[in-house]
Amino acid sequence: MDHLRPLPPEDPAAAGPSGVGTVPDLAHLLRQAARGDESAFARFYDLTGDKAYGLALRVVRNPSHAQEVTQEAYLDVWRQSARYEESRGSVLAWLLTIVHRKAVDRVRSVESSSQREVTWERAARPVDHDDTAETVHASLEGRRVRSAVAELTPVQRQAIELAYFGGYTHTEVATLLDVPLGTAKTRIRDGLIRLRDTLGVGS
Repeated sequence: MDHLRPLPPEDPAAAGPSGVGTVPDLAHLLRQAARGDESAFARFYDLTGDKAYGLALRVVRNPSHAQEVTQEAYLDVWRQSARYEESRGSVLAWLLTIVHRKAVDRVRSVESSSQREVTWERAARPVDHDDTAETVHASLEGRRVRSAVAELTPVQRQAIELAYFGGYTHTEVATLLDVPLGTAKTRIRDGLIRLRDTLGVGS
């Protein structure tokens, strides 16, 4: 597939009162897409596009960047559709994980670009050791958090990413992951406990 058509603006009303609806037959559509069926993939895109764009926008907070992130994510889904395994979670959760990773990559890229500009601006000024120490500390803290998240189990990481990076409620996370609400809450709670222990944060 060479390209995707432009993603329409998010329509929260179309997803129901909670913003999250039940999407049928996604696994079947993805299997068809894996065999090269572009019409099936277009249907898959229509059914999931609002949620994917909504998550991207929550992370990057820029409509233009969110559009680009969403397009990149769907291109990856198209290329990797044959690799999806139902045993590892719902199709929607798999898609949103890809979208989230793309969005985080975009945020890091934009931040790196901004940091380079700040570095050039400060190059001709005396070094402020306090500012430098704070910058290094913040960078190290960010690395610690990313490392801690990487140590979570796949199901814990998925739930944490949706709840705290994606901004979804526990009920919405349960719907997106296609699990009972209690299961979603348990994954989020266990993930937070593991993060706290890994980071050495007091209870």
